[in-house]
Amino acid sequence: MTTSPPPAWVSAYQPGVPAEIDLPTESLFAMFERSVAEGGDAVAMTFFGRTTTYAALGDAVFRAAEGLRLLGVRPGDRVALMLPNCPQHVVAFYAALRLGAVVVEHNPLYTGRELEELFADHGARVAIAWDVAAPKLQGFAAEHRPDTLVSVNMVEEFPAAMRAALRLPVKKLRDTRGSLTAPTTGTMRWKALLAHPPVDPEVPRPTVDDLAVIQYTSGTTGHPKGAMLSHFNLYSNALQGKAWMKDAEYRKENFYAVLPMFHAFGMTLYLTYGVLRQANLVLFPKFDVDLVLKAATRFPPTVYCAVPPIYERTARAAIERGVSLRSAKFCISGAMALTDPVVELWESVSGGLLVEGYGMTESSPVALGNPFWPTRRTGTIGVPFPSTLMKVVDPEDPTREVARGERGELLIKGPQVFQGYWHNPEETAKTLLADGWLRTGDLVVVDEDGYTTIVDRAKELIITGGFNVAPSEVEQAIRTFPGVKDVAVVGKRQNDGAEMIVAVIEAEPGARIDEAEVRAHCRGMLAAYKVPRRVITAEGELPRSMLGKVLRKQVRETLVL
Repeated sequence: MTTSPPPAWVSAYQPGVPAEIDLPTESLFAMFERSVAEGGDAVAMTFFGRTTTYAALGDAVFRAAEGLRLLGVRPGDRVALMLPNCPQHVVAFYAALRLGAVVVEHNPLYTGRELEELFADHGARVAIAWDVAAPKLQGFAAEHRPDTLVSVNMVEEFPAAMRAALRLPVKKLRDTRGSLTAPTTGTMRWKALLAHPPVDPEVPRPTVDDLAVIQYTSGTTGHPKGAMLSHFNLYSNALQGKAWMKDAEYRKENFYAVLPMFHAFGMTLYLTYGVLRQANLVLFPKFDVDLVLKAATRFPPTVYCAVPPIYERTARAAIERGVSLRSAKFCISGAMALTDPVVELWESVSGGLLVEGYGMTESSPVALGNPFWPTRRTGTIGVPFPSTLMKVVDPEDPTREVARGERGELLIKGPQVFQGYWHNPEETAKTLLADGWLRTGDLVVVDEDGYTTIVDRAKELIITGGFNVAPSEVEQAIRTFPGVKDVAVVGKRQNDGAEMIVAVIEAEPGARIDEAEVRAHCRGMLAAYKVPRRVITAEGELPRSMLGKVLRKQVRETLVL
């Protein structure tokens, strides 16, 4: 029997990183149970200084799983999470997986309108939500509203002294449940979910091929679609991360959770890979440089993965305040272009290399990365991860590979590639080819060593703050503003590599468009990060194709300066 030689790019790997990983044969929850058993008294989570051991985390998960079971949650049911980074998020994630249910992550800052569209699609009957955001779900139409809403007060996980000092008011909900004796419609508190003995070990567990998560993304086109990620997909990506970050040690790393866990990047870094490493997850509800530097004095960060603006802000603040970040050895940047000045600044204060990686929700999400080794190349997204293949094709004919060094669309194949879009076979067929190759929609150039550079996007998504924004969604909101005849929404690249959302409006004859009023209108319909930073009124008509379609690319090149 002969084996194929490893791809050429493997020569760029850090010594000791394998070309292939051993693929998982058990579920992500089996991995969690092993980490709980082995981790024991090791710290699993830190939240505002309060620590939780792996043993205590496991106990909470098994109790929450029993609570969900009593609510009627069964294998394959969707359980919606709408939480910032907090201990309850970690518990809820694995409690749902214990029952073979499917976790559906949501941004708690979404508007009620945005959330209802997603709930109408996935149909979750149980939702676990941050109490500040939970009332949005109660405003849904009856057919979209979950049967049971579990309200989470993050303050309950603060240290006792901090809780007493804060005395924060809690937003009131229509609380109609006091117990879990039957799956009756209503709202209940998080504590009630845990007020049970652990779930019976005989309750069936998920298998490696079961669906684990539905993660909504704009994908390569249009409106949000639910990317289906199996236990196999997510566990594989965690094992790929383990292979790539090979010098990280079990039970000795502090993972700083500054990225949201409802986002694919944060979910894999913390909820799967971090737990696999039996690390201490230092949780932050949102990025706050003051909280980060305060935590660094007690729990020095060793794994600090983020987006370029966070690296820049953290480094500058650390320099100003004299806080050491030399403990930060493993740092991966993603979601937007990483520039040399940011790398130089961060590496002047940290204890390791800052490298850029690449992924998308549909690849669980990480697919390529720069090695933690002098072979890394800033400005590129690196080379494929272990057990990952890539090829570059003609965007108009994905069956034809282009020559090395020629621009083309990046295609990815590997165990982390998703199962398709939830109830959307048409979009699945456009993105996931019959032979398993994933169309990324990104145009790249690959050099002789396999290092890949993104040069453009075939898709027209805007990346801002690490999130994908579909122009059509923003355009739809703006078209409801009085006096707007048509609109084109595009991204304008900034010096830090991020994009600013710009709306260019074609006004009705005689109409006056006020920028502040348009932005205020959008804030009532869209999450804050989707609201245009600039609103421009075009002189005359927007550029269009022969069929009348507004040409966003031409708008960006000619009207957005």
